[in-house]
Amino acid sequence: MIQKEDFFIEANRVEGITEEDYLRAKPYIETAQAFAQTTYQSIYIIDYFKKNFLYVSDNQIFLCGRTAEEVKAMGYGFYMSNVPQAELPMLTELNRAGFSAFNATSREDKMRCLMSYDFHILSNKKKLLVNHKITPLLLNELGQVWLALCTVSLSSHKEAGHIEFRRMGTSQHQVYSLTEHQWIPQEEIRLKTEEKEVLVLSARGYTMKEIADKVCKSVDTVKFYRKQVFEKLEVGNITEALAFATNYGLL
Repeated sequence: MIQKEDFFIEANRVEGITEEDYLRAKPYIETAQAFAQTTYQSIYIIDYFKKNFLYVSDNQIFLCGRTAEEVKAMGYGFYMSNVPQAELPMLTELNRAGFSAFNATSREDKMRCLMSYDFHILSNKKKLLVNHKITPLLLNELGQVWLALCTVSLSSHKEAGHIEFRRMGTSQHQVYSLTEHQWIPQEEIRLKTEEKEVLVLSARGYTMKEIADKVCKSVDTVKFYRKQVFEKLEVGNITEALAFATNYGLL
């Protein structure tokens, strides 16, 4: 049976954190609080030294009827209670796989890495598919992940999985196979010039018709370019496409 201790593995056993270090972390918590006020996403910070949650934002959509303080006190026990039992082994496996990927990078690059995956939570007796992204926030002196920043949002997929590891500012990424139990490098995503133009003009606030006029194409052609971008990036709307393309250096 999966226990919450299974999420805190030897490969990232953090030691040597002092009260002075926690004072140093305070501005990061305050920044997370400020960010939480600007987004519908749930924000929380994992503390791998104390093996609990250091901060949880007050977002009722993803708290399964509990308060932020209740979820913070539960820590990983929240997942034991609110993730389908069938998906818990997947979460512990990708936790180990994630630290394997993080630890394979340099200290500097580790801070630029992001892991993303989808799983269900049980909210009001209904299964809700969410996307979970995690990135290092603070490292200890040995370069281990002490604090990690996590965001939870509604998934654009239809099933659990979709486990990816990316280095921000690049299009390099790996996908984790739950059947082969390993990371598999993927080809870089490349956008055509026309697809980039549609994204850039969308970011500037132009309508579909205005974009069509600027690139001297029909509105249907612009819609086709946008659809192609969505499929390549596996996103559901232009906002997600812009965020993805900017984060991963595709523009």
